[in-house]
Amino acid sequence: MEPIVYVSNEERTMAMLCHLSALAMFVIPFGSILGPLIVWLIKKDQYVEVDKQGKDALNFHISMLIYTIVSGMLVLIGVGILFLIGIGVFKLVMIIVASVRSNSGERFAYPLALRFIS
Repeated sequence: MEPIVYVSNEERTMAMLCHLSALAMFVIPFGSILGPLIVWLIKKDQYVEVDKQGKDALNFHISMLIYTIVSGMLVLIGVGILFLIGIGVFKLVMIIVASVRSNSGERFAYPLALRFIS
């Protein structure tokens, strides 16, 4: 991955917050989407990198919501529970990795993310 040149430490912190705010999923319903959405909407015009990383985070969490809904339907045939557990662990790991990489000045591309917002 290629390093990103940040204008300030605040921009790097806000970009990291776009990813970390998804942990709101443990507090409120749809927090994994609402957290990054709020940070992105507030800071996207102020920082270019926050705009890019906020879109990436939103695309990932919307994709994970879709995968979770499909896995929930697959519970009826028995395999959905394994998918739900896998999605939960994968999502948590990706949030942490994206946050760390973003804070160190790297762009992180989420795997399995569909592009809804470009």
